[in-house]
Amino acid sequence: MELESNYEIGLTADFIRSRNFTRVALQFPDELLKDATRVVKALRDRLESPSESGSGDGKEVGLFVMADTTYGSCCVDEVGASHINADCVVHYGHTCLSPTSNLPAFFVFGKAPISISNCAENLSTYALTQGKHIMVLFGLEYSHAIEMIKEALMLESSKLSGSTSNLEFHFAEVMCSVMSPSKDCTTSNGYLGSVGSFTANDFGKATGTRYSIGGLVWNLPEGHRMEDYLLVWIGADNSAFANVVLTFNGCDIVRYDAVDNRLVTDLSQQRRILKRRYYLVEKAKDSNIVGLLVGTLGVAGYLHMIRQMKELITAAGKKAYTLVMGRPNPAKLANFPECDVFIYVSCAQTALLDSKEFLAPVITPFEAMLAFNRGSQWTGAYVMEFRDLISSSPVEVRNQSEEARFSFLQGGYVEDFDLKETEDAKEDEDGALALAYATEKALQVRDKHPNSLIKGTAKSGAEFFAARSYHGLEMHGNDSSPEPYLIGRAGKASGYEDEKGKENFDQDLSKVQDTSISGQGSLATAVYLQVDRLKRFVRFHYCSISRQ
Repeated sequence: MELESNYEIGLTADFIRSRNFTRVALQFPDELLKDATRVVKALRDRLESPSESGSGDGKEVGLFVMADTTYGSCCVDEVGASHINADCVVHYGHTCLSPTSNLPAFFVFGKAPISISNCAENLSTYALTQGKHIMVLFGLEYSHAIEMIKEALMLESSKLSGSTSNLEFHFAEVMCSVMSPSKDCTTSNGYLGSVGSFTANDFGKATGTRYSIGGLVWNLPEGHRMEDYLLVWIGADNSAFANVVLTFNGCDIVRYDAVDNRLVTDLSQQRRILKRRYYLVEKAKDSNIVGLLVGTLGVAGYLHMIRQMKELITAAGKKAYTLVMGRPNPAKLANFPECDVFIYVSCAQTALLDSKEFLAPVITPFEAMLAFNRGSQWTGAYVMEFRDLISSSPVEVRNQSEEARFSFLQGGYVEDFDLKETEDAKEDEDGALALAYATEKALQVRDKHPNSLIKGTAKSGAEFFAARSYHGLEMHGNDSSPEPYLIGRAGKASGYEDEKGKENFDQDLSKVQDTSISGQGSLATAVYLQVDRLKRFVRFHYCSISRQ
């Protein structure tokens, strides 16, 4: 019964039956894959048993388990589901609730254990020391316990203060458990499906400001701001929590750890992420070649965002390359050393990559907007959802005649390169403006400091490859005759027959062996053993060096 409750077997079967699906993809993250066999068996037994309404009885339903998703496990893997022609996807475990493009989805968040009494006691005690209203956000795996936490908070507050009027707790709601494909990619709030069992929040009004993050939604009354509230996060220190910290970086935030049953108030480590992201923005401004990493193939609006990023990069006078490689890692991105920076287009909870081990920084679309829009400044606001950037941040074509900008990393003024200027020059090179263009590129005004003005040069991948010292195997196109074959080495790796000095070394070693055999003491035996080890060591390393 615990398995059926945690994985919501009954609700899943009702969802499949009500929509007459015959091919269902079950998406499991790695940590829940161990339960996949039992879940499939329980779900199949429930589907084969007659339902109360009698709908969908007798129809055979194919269940397919999906694991090792192409991108983040929090997103619905529509690409994997399309390989089996699935009608829908049932997603288990942690999710970002990003809208799907083609397939409907049913989400099973799971039921993580939590101490209701301890959580209510910690929250109410801490809230008494604060003079703000409390806004409670939570991981979706704890959504099953929110109603019980609300009741426990009311009882605990009455014990501590004698009245609930001094404490005001407001809770966010789960956005949906059933999601239909979204056609609107211009906003992250336009894809609400069927909302779960939660009622309206305490203060939700249609006239207020609506907020949405990580599958949670809530409304603020008119005249209220998020900075007026103390944010309490119930859950683990994961990507969903990092999303909250960055998005609401102007709010006071505490976290209740349901595993250790304690309240964490020191979030200095999370707030350092903002400083790191600002450094990456400044580094991206000095880039010439930009790689666009496709981090999702199912989230609605990702193609629109990629086109917008290409327009932004081109307008900034830089070269863009689109790369599709699944989950990025340092080894994959090291194959593209010509890229100075990468833009990762993915869902909000996988967009932040710790690029300290990467050869080039990896930034988000919002950070690219700040880096490549001339004159833009970071006001402190941070946007994680790329769908919010599609309508709110259109591409601005800057005027290339503006003065040079100051680069904090290079320590001087940088004049950006303009691709359009090069194209115009190619059109006019046969005309009267060719000489004027060449003179303009040759002459450059400098003051007494030779490095005070740095001219930015935009290179393409082909130019970068041509400037490398190693171009791969040498291909002689002019000479088509085959090369003569060469005879390789003979012998074992520990000692090839053509190794230099092998015969002399063996002769000296044989003398030591003869001395040991003639019985001249244990010293000769020890010397023989040491020389034999040295011989093996020298031969091994000589083989390795000669192969290189």
